[in-house]
Amino acid sequence: MTKKTLGILQAGRTPEELSTSYADYNQLFVDLLGEDSFQYRHWAVLDDELPNSINDADAWLITGSRHGAYEEHSWIPPLEQFIREVHASGGRMVGICFGHQIIAKAMGGKVEKFDGGWSVGRVEYLLDTRVFGTDPTTQTALMAFHQDQVVEIPEGARNVGGSGFCEHAALLYGSTMLTIQPHPEFNSAYVAGLIEARGDILPDTIIQNAKDDLNEPIQADPIAQSLKNFLNGSALCQQA
Repeated sequence: MTKKTLGILQAGRTPEELSTSYADYNQLFVDLLGEDSFQYRHWAVLDDELPNSINDADAWLITGSRHGAYEEHSWIPPLEQFIREVHASGGRMVGICFGHQIIAKAMGGKVEKFDGGWSVGRVEYLLDTRVFGTDPTTQTALMAFHQDQVVEIPEGARNVGGSGFCEHAALLYGSTMLTIQPHPEFNSAYVAGLIEARGDILPDTIIQNAKDDLNEPIQADPIAQSLKNFLNGSALCQQA
């Protein structure tokens, strides 16, 4: 069977302090989903590098970023327009963290720097089992690193996951676009590195609380499988 082409739209980079030990943001998703799962194409959208057409790949993924979806960068309006075109065409798209936020903004939602502060480290989310195939009796633990949040969801989007800190942590748009706030591509060591690299922007209590739970188990693998199934055209989300 011919593999689908997944276009990764890279909106951020691994900090320089971690670059010798960890892959860049786009490669983290290749590692998460599996080198053999797709034919991968990459566009560094944060460098104003956008696909020529929504047909340049069969499905799309937008990575995280240290930038805010509401910030004024030259690449953000074209990315938002690209998102709307993919959605209008019925194409499949996944957004992670910044990707989750920029898709919501492009579709008419609201993203802002959350008054409640930061979410860093291991966080438990209640996810819709019909969408993610998760156990409906337990919460799903994943890594988070964000202050910005989707505070108003777009018309036509449905909330399919949240936490006590982040109400709109997963959104489903029809059966073709799925976004999540946490980072299934991050493991505990990577988040520990981020805390060291970017700790100057974090309150001390947030750093300590994150470090206390970093070595507790997370469920990144089943979420990765759900995202892979979705990008391959699984009917799972059509049943939700």
